[in-house]
Amino acid sequence: MNGTGACIVQRDFTVLLEKGHPGFEQAKNKLALFAELVKSPAMFHTYRITPLSLWNAAAGGQTADDVVEMLRCLSRWEVPGKVLSDIRMWMSRYGSLALIRTDGAPGMLYLEQRRSNPALLDQLETEPSLASFRLQRDGFRLCFPAVFRGQLKQEAARLGYPVIDEAGYHRGHTLPVALRGVTGDGQPFALRDYQEAGVDAFAGRVNPAEGQAGHGGSGVIVLPCGAGKTIVGLAALERLQCETLILTSNVTSVRQWITEICQKTTLTSEQIGEYSGDKKQVRPVTVSTYQILTHRTKKDGDFQHMRLFNERDWGLIIYDEVHLLPAPVFRATADIQATRRLGLTATLVREDGCERDVFSLIGPKLYEVPWRELERTGHIAKVECQEIQVAMAPSLKEKYEAAQGREKFRIASENSRKTAWLERLLRLHEGRQILVIGQYLQQLAEAAYVLQAPLITGSTPQEERVRLFQAFRERQIQVLVVSKVANFAVDLPDASVAVQISGSFGSRQEEAQRLGRILRPKATGEKAYFYSLVSADSREQHFALRRQLFLVEQGYEYKIRRDEAIFQDDAAQSEVL
Repeated sequence: MNGTGACIVQRDFTVLLEKGHPGFEQAKNKLALFAELVKSPAMFHTYRITPLSLWNAAAGGQTADDVVEMLRCLSRWEVPGKVLSDIRMWMSRYGSLALIRTDGAPGMLYLEQRRSNPALLDQLETEPSLASFRLQRDGFRLCFPAVFRGQLKQEAARLGYPVIDEAGYHRGHTLPVALRGVTGDGQPFALRDYQEAGVDAFAGRVNPAEGQAGHGGSGVIVLPCGAGKTIVGLAALERLQCETLILTSNVTSVRQWITEICQKTTLTSEQIGEYSGDKKQVRPVTVSTYQILTHRTKKDGDFQHMRLFNERDWGLIIYDEVHLLPAPVFRATADIQATRRLGLTATLVREDGCERDVFSLIGPKLYEVPWRELERTGHIAKVECQEIQVAMAPSLKEKYEAAQGREKFRIASENSRKTAWLERLLRLHEGRQILVIGQYLQQLAEAAYVLQAPLITGSTPQEERVRLFQAFRERQIQVLVVSKVANFAVDLPDASVAVQISGSFGSRQEEAQRLGRILRPKATGEKAYFYSLVSADSREQHFALRRQLFLVEQGYEYKIRRDEAIFQDDAAQSEVL
């Protein structure tokens, strides 16, 4: 407590951070280590300290003493005693239990107590939700069949006891592979320092004498869009030298992974398989989608392609865009805990609340680089964000007021006055590569018609998507209208302006991914621009605040502009923007 701190720590584990305080930036960076942003109104940002945020802090090397000291230094007043005691309690639980394997008990694992708490194993042994795992007491540990490895970790985390998994991983079938010094098109290639650090955090260092990997084997690497997460995955593959299954968000991403593997490693095209709706190739390195794994012919039928997890002796599974991992794949992941698992993502935010499942089944956050840090070093583009609040016409406002629930949001989202702003923004940025992104197909079709621009949606054939994306990369097309199919893993390095005309309610991950489409550093070093068009004084405006939370936490600011002057001449409009 210093009487002048930037934060107010409350009894409900929320922390208010005063935006106008001179220590705002420093406090924001420290809070990001152990708390999550939940609201960002004008005067105070609201953070929440949770068990999961504290466990990730512990996994990253923070101690309870570190967190308590940071809070005391940041807080304007005395930190509530219960907050401090609970921080110590939650962080002490990380590392109190570990999974180990012993040579004398094949097929069995041990849940070992690492800190003195005589009642803990008694509690777990009699916990009804753990009864099906056939726990047996053996001194200061519990023995159980290895088949329950994933489910036990998942349930223990739910009970508030994260488990450190030290049971080891099978090596998988060996696959000799090296990174190339140059890409397939002759361009020089080397890991950046933060990419190398991410690989080290996951896989450890290789012992050249034995050709064995270090003790790493499960966890998540968090890097901004455009920062080269794919490269981290390829470097992990090289470090571990084993057959690998790569799961990603869509077929476009599958083919981009395959291109990167061919260009940046010594693997041949015959060693790389595509497992999609079009092809069913299972090879030493196989790239597939979450959608194909969760495909079934009827609602209550079997998932026909889950067998892919057992098709070869995988030594590594890479979960690209791990924040999108569907629930059925979580269940499969729980069954393959002896396989090394690497999650890659730009944000661990999940709108379904399954962050704790990612933690327990894929692993903790092992490494993260703040977006603005990579912006400062030139590894991603500088971006200016602006929210434009568009008035609704009186007739539309009347219809909006009469509507209920989701229909209210949709009416606001499809506000036809957004088109006038869209046209003005395109004139303002004429000559740049521009993406127009939205949620509703009719709205997108109308925008494409007005702009005379091609449209890509979920129904666009894959070959046509590839052709249009390539034409955009080659600047044959300067404006491309896209639905949410372009939210993820679409590499468009020259895109420098994105205009979001509608979105998925308050999805923070979607906002981050859409901004990510323009984060590739530009050859000219020019700034990128991200515009979000929302209907003023509507539910859409309310949800926009939530959508922006993750990016605000990363240090981005949204300039707010209301459109009273929407019908000004273009010259005046340019000055406003």
